[in-house]
Amino acid sequence: MFRLPIGDIFESGIDFLKIHGESFFTALKSSVLFIITHIENLLSWIPWWLLILLLTILALKLSGKKLAIFTGVGLAFIYSLDLWSETLDTLSLVFSSTLITLLIGIPLGIAMSKNDTTQKVFQPILDFMQTMPAFIYLIPSVIFFGLGKMPGAIATIIFAMPPVVKLTNLGIRQVPKDVIEAAISFGCTQKQMLRKVQIPLALPTILTGINQTIMLSLSMVVISAMIGARGLGEVVYSGVTQMKIGKGFEGGIAVVILAIILDRLTQSFGNNKNKKIQKNK
Repeated sequence: MFRLPIGDIFESGIDFLKIHGESFFTALKSSVLFIITHIENLLSWIPWWLLILLLTILALKLSGKKLAIFTGVGLAFIYSLDLWSETLDTLSLVFSSTLITLLIGIPLGIAMSKNDTTQKVFQPILDFMQTMPAFIYLIPSVIFFGLGKMPGAIATIIFAMPPVVKLTNLGIRQVPKDVIEAAISFGCTQKQMLRKVQIPLALPTILTGINQTIMLSLSMVVISAMIGARGLGEVVYSGVTQMKIGKGFEGGIAVVILAIILDRLTQSFGNNKNKKIQKNK
């Protein structure tokens, strides 16, 4: 039976990009590593106890005592497991990947909301990105950027981008038409409409997309330990490959604690913004 050479075509495309796009990928690597390094240096510069205190205060302000207690106790527990440096590596990669994802994803979502043709072009691409197994992204990332944090960051950005793009598009499209008509009647320009009406009203939906992006970034960062991205994922991965069950379990617990804290913080921030919008209405 005839076999479609899809894999061969994909491999040829990767080879073509590697040969003719070397300068682009070098510049991209430098830019992303610059962001990762500076975030990592900032987190490392802050004493562990002060960082835990700051995050606990943030949790108290956003959500209340329960999350604040969980944040303080959970992060102190991670420190007691001697996994603090790995936690900072994971956080720096999550924060940098999320930042780059939002800088690309939110403008793309806005462009999709403003133009039906743009939405029709990018919607199937985003669906493809969202349904592709996470491990597949590691292959071209390693080919273009080698091993280490850089391919892990690129794979994370691609994997975590669809939710924020889709929900930004959805949130802006769901802004009531009567509100838009009222803004037009008051003489709003397109830029003013977007900045003062559509984005504020779509903000709860956009924040939901940001929350999902952060969670996907954390999950992909753990998987990226397979290609040398370090962090808590490396602890879990080495525990599996070396049959050190206790070590792998400790790394897994640290990832769960970190995921819960980040999830609750972003959810609380979104809920607070939603309440303010409802009051203004």
